[in-house]
Amino acid sequence: MNSMDPLYSKKEKLFDRLSEYKFLAVAYSGGVDSTLLLAAAKEASAGKVLALTAVSSLQPRWEIDEAVKLAGYLGVDHEIIRTAELSVPEFTANSPDRCYVCKKIIFSDMISRCRDLGFSNLAHGANVDDMADYRPGLKAAEEMEVLAPLKETGFTKQDIRSLSRQMSLPNWNKPAAACLASRIPYGMEITRQRLEMVETAENVLMALGFSGFRVRHLGDTARIEVRPADFSRLIRPEPRLRIIRELRNAGFTYVTLDLEGYASGRLNRSLFP
Repeated sequence: MNSMDPLYSKKEKLFDRLSEYKFLAVAYSGGVDSTLLLAAAKEASAGKVLALTAVSSLQPRWEIDEAVKLAGYLGVDHEIIRTAELSVPEFTANSPDRCYVCKKIIFSDMISRCRDLGFSNLAHGANVDDMADYRPGLKAAEEMEVLAPLKETGFTKQDIRSLSRQMSLPNWNKPAAACLASRIPYGMEITRQRLEMVETAENVLMALGFSGFRVRHLGDTARIEVRPADFSRLIRPEPRLRIIRELRNAGFTYVTLDLEGYASGRLNRSLFP
């Protein structure tokens, strides 16, 4: 990497920052952001680094499996933290501050585990671009003093992907992910059944080779969001009929395609018309 490259300077600042911590735990989902943070912490730290992954009905099973595999690839200690968001009415009510409630639950459990193991600091993968979206979970992280080294050192999402590629991290180009609750509109109760319906529906699209998509749960209707470039492939007779059949088997009555295409945070539009 050229020392004149702005990314070089950000990397140096990040590694210097991470080297300050002798016992650092990372809230690790297996996504691009937290994977880079974990890999950088392992390389920069002179002490111990621990990956903590929250597991509940909110995460697809394949995502957890990939996180476990990748943590092994990175050679870091890794623990699963089982959380119980669905037992908390403030979360299942699915108000616009749902993510705040969720992060409070997750980070509380992680911080408790950190204390048990003697880790004094917990970090997560928030970055500069996250500040431009509606992210109430960031407020929870700040209140609980969870570190955000990527944000503090000026990393954007593109910076994270670029450095991940340079560091040969296998998921550098993985599509952005979010918990399954993000597919359920605010105000609709979050239930295990609805989460399972979404997971089943998205597994169908994944099995057909699609990436960068969402299936929104709109009561009796599944609204599919894929990239516009994938429209023609999705509506070919064979995949279209398979999607309809399997999504109806999952519990949906109607299956629709969003002509606008996939975009992250679409359900936040109801908050900011």
